[in-house]
Order: sequence, then C-alpha cells, then structure tokens
Amino acid sequence: MKTIILIVTISFGSCVYGQNSRQGKQYSIRTIAFYNLENLFDTIDDPSTYDETSPIMESIQNRSLLYRKKIENMAYVISQIGSEKANTSPAIIGVCEVENRSVLEDLVHSKQLKAKNYEIIHYESPDKRGIDVALLYQTKYFKPIHHEVFNPNIYRENRRVYTRDQLLVSGYLDDELVHIIVNHWPSRSGGEEKSRPLREKAAYQNKKIIQRIRMRDEKAKILIMGDFNDDPINSSLKAVLKTKGIKSKLKENDLYNPYEKLFKKGLNTLGHRDHLNLFDMILVSTPLLSKRKKDYSSYKFYQAKIFNKHFLITRNGRFKGYPFRSFSNGVFTNGFSDHFPVYVYLIKSIP
Repeated sequence: MKTIILIVTISFGSCVYGQNSRQGKQYSIRTIAFYNLENLFDTIDDPSTYDETSPIMESIQNRSLLYRKKIENMAYVISQIGSEKANTSPAIIGVCEVENRSVLEDLVHSKQLKAKNYEIIHYESPDKRGIDVALLYQTKYFKPIHHEVFNPNIYRENRRVYTRDQLLVSGYLDDELVHIIVNHWPSRSGGEEKSRPLREKAAYQNKKIIQRIRMRDEKAKILIMGDFNDDPINSSLKAVLKTKGIKSKLKENDLYNPYEKLFKKGLNTLGHRDHLNLFDMILVSTPLLSKRKKDYSSYKFYQAKIFNKHFLITRNGRFKGYPFRSFSNGVFTNGFSDHFPVYVYLIKSIP
C-alpha cells in the first residue's frame, strides 16, 4: 500500500513542509472532509420524490450540459480539499444533498477524481425531496468493515418528518479502526425556534449511535460530520451531544468541536437571509486527541479547517462573501455550492 509521507514542523501551530531541526520527526497525514453538494440531482424525474423541484429540473437551459458542469465543479472542489498538506484529495469525505447513487458514480468517475479510485457507501433515505447522505473514500487509505443507516424517526404534531438517514461507517484508516457518522439534520424551515426540537431529536439519534459504538469499543475513535443546520453554540450540539470547544475542559467520552472556536472568530460555512452561519462541522471523540505529551503514535486530530478558497466565494452583489452557489433564481451560475466544505487533518508519527 502506497503511503504519502510529509515532514511536519513540530510547532503545532500549523502543518507545513520542511523538517524541524530540533525534532526531525516525520508524520503521515490524512484529510477527512465533509461537503454539502447543494442539490446534486440528475436530469431524470423520479416519480417517488419531489425531485422535480430541484434547480436543475426546473431549469429551461440544457439540463444535460448543466448537470455535467455541476459534476465537474463539485469534483474539482473535492480534488483540492486538503491537498496542500496531504498531497491528495480527502482519504474520506462525507457528502449530503445528493439524489442517488448514480450522481455519485458520475462524480467519482469524473476526470478530476477518477484516478483517486473513490468507492461509495450510499443508502436511499426517506427524505421527501429525495436527497441523501453518503460517504466516499479512497480505497488505498480506507477499508470499510461495516456500514448501516439510522433514521431519527422524528414526529411533529403526530406526523412523521421524513428527514435524512444518519450513516454510520466503520473501517480501517490505514491500519486503525475509526467510525464515521454522516449527518444532514432537519432544516430551519418555519424558523429556528420552531424547528429546534427536530434537530435536537436528530442529535439524540447520534447520541444513541455513539453509545452503541462505545459498547463494543470504549476508546473508539469517532468522527461525527455533517450539515447540522445549527451553529456550534446551539442546543442540539451543546445540550444534547454536549460538545465542547476547549480541549482543556474535555472529559472522557466528551466530544470536541473545533469549529466552535472558528465560529466565535466570525468564520462561517454558509449565508442565508443576511445571516452567516457555521452549520457544517466535524466533531471528534477524545481518543482522537493527543495528550499533553503530544503522542502521535496513532492517528490523532491535528487541525480543523474550512475550505473557503477565493474561487468558492461570491465576489460581488448582495451576497458578496457568501459561498458561490451553483444556481441563483433558477439560473445556473457555473458556481459550486451554497456551503463551504470543512475538513480535518489526522496525523501519525512515522517511526
């Protein structure tokens, strides 16, 4: 198995090329990412869902051409995430707002990603719009051994809310067992306050999945990723999952949310109705954090980032500074998504 090795400066402020003259340590690095692909639908009407309301189906332009361009744009972004440190695209990337396996096949077989040999883990969810979550992984870095989906089975006023499944994938990142939960929680339709209980119930489902993992492995390395439709400070994360944004306050079995610090600095992953939000995050369990002695003998969390390169940002107009989305007012913009991707680096020392 080919391993990409980088030399990492042991300043722990940033991961850069070069060698520290005092330490001289070498590290392997893997990128774990998440990306909301903003309505990645095909051009075929599915009578069992409301896919006809998707921007590409509503377009009067050449749909096949728009679809191919949308695929190319999404693939280009994925090919760039984390590459400045890992020299390759993400080893593992969770995605949401995809219609079916077919669009994912087109994505991983695009010219930008074909050589990476990504495989797909996908289930059809009961979401009425027909959008799902999925996991893509480079086969040379990740070997799944188990995957399944869970639905939060949310009810409001005695009526079921048909929301997305939560995807659990367990497998070996190189030779280390990790567990990934991919999420796309209920939206804020009807307002944040009114819809808050829906996301809290989704968070409870995550909590049950985590407990199930820990029954088999008390020291499980877990990454929880997704578009949570909540900011790091909202109750679904702080009260239900009990995430913490300061490492020194973490206790055993706590979840660390590195995006809480970024949110408090004013960073965001999307803008909506003149509000900036950070809905896209990757949370990590404490076994993925190095101790005070900086033990990187196994894969540990190193950095969390938002992939907000200049080409992904709207450059002018009312939404200047927002993500450069692919459709606006029903017209294809040749943009990308209304969300920025997020990613973390995991590093391990090389003996």
